[in-house]
Amino acid sequence: MTLSSIKISLISLVSAFALLGCANTAPTNPSTETKESTAQSIRQVMANQQQAWNSGNLTAFMQGYWQSDKLRFASGNSYRFGWQSTLDNYIKGYPDKATMGQLKFDIIDINQVSDDVAIVFGRWHLTRENDQPKGLYTLLFEKKNGQWLITQDHTSSAKN
Repeated sequence: MTLSSIKISLISLVSAFALLGCANTAPTNPSTETKESTAQSIRQVMANQQQAWNSGNLTAFMQGYWQSDKLRFASGNSYRFGWQSTLDNYIKGYPDKATMGQLKFDIIDINQVSDDVAIVFGRWHLTRENDQPKGLYTLLFEKKNGQWLITQDHTSSAKN
C-alpha cells in the first residue's frame, strides 16, 4: 500500500465517521435547566386552568389545551378528538358553577422526555356542595409555537 492510498483511505474513513455523526438524529436529553423551565411553564398552564375552572370559565380553562382537531381526551369508557368537541363535552357535563365546584390539581410527576414533549401525572379533586369527586390524570404536553399545551388527556375518576 502506498502513502497516497493510505491518505485516501484515512480521508474516506474520517469522512464516513463525520457523516455518521451528522446522521445521528436520536433525541437528546433536555438539560436540568430546560427541565426546570419546562416544569415551571407546565405548572403555570395548570394553575391558569385551575383558576379559570374555579371562576366558572370553561373557555379560559380550555386555553391549556391544543386547539386542534387532533387533541385527544379520554375519560371513563369514552374518548373524543378535537378541541371544540372537548369544550362542548365540558359545557354539557358542567353547565354551571355549582356542578363545576372548586378544582384542585396535585401534580405528582413531570417527566420531560424531549425538548418539546413532557408527560404529566397527577390527581384532581373537585369540592362541591354534595360530593367530592376525584381521580387521576395523565397529560401529554407538547411545545407548540413556543407554548406548552396539552395534546392528550387521559383522566380517570375514583369511586367514592
